[in-house]
Amino acid sequence: MAFDGVGWLAAIIIGGLAGWLAAIMMKSNTGIFMNIILGVVGAIVASLLLGLLGIGFGGWLGYLIAGFIGACILIAIGRAVSSRRV
Repeated sequence: MAFDGVGWLAAIIIGGLAGWLAAIMMKSNTGIFMNIILGVVGAIVASLLLGLLGIGFGGWLGYLIAGFIGACILIAIGRAVSSRRV
């Protein structure tokens, strides 16, 4: 995802919001820095996965939706990996 229509600063802000919403939805205890990482990386992951299905998002709202979906996926993967280690 090349941040279609979204600059770097907006990507960080929207990513933080998407990560925060995902942390609330998934009942995860992450800080603001981790929320930003989850949102931005989640948007990239979700865009790649949904792109394989022919679904594309654009603009701020699309980036927020993709970030939320991707952050939820990343939180679920993190939980699965950490539960196997214990």
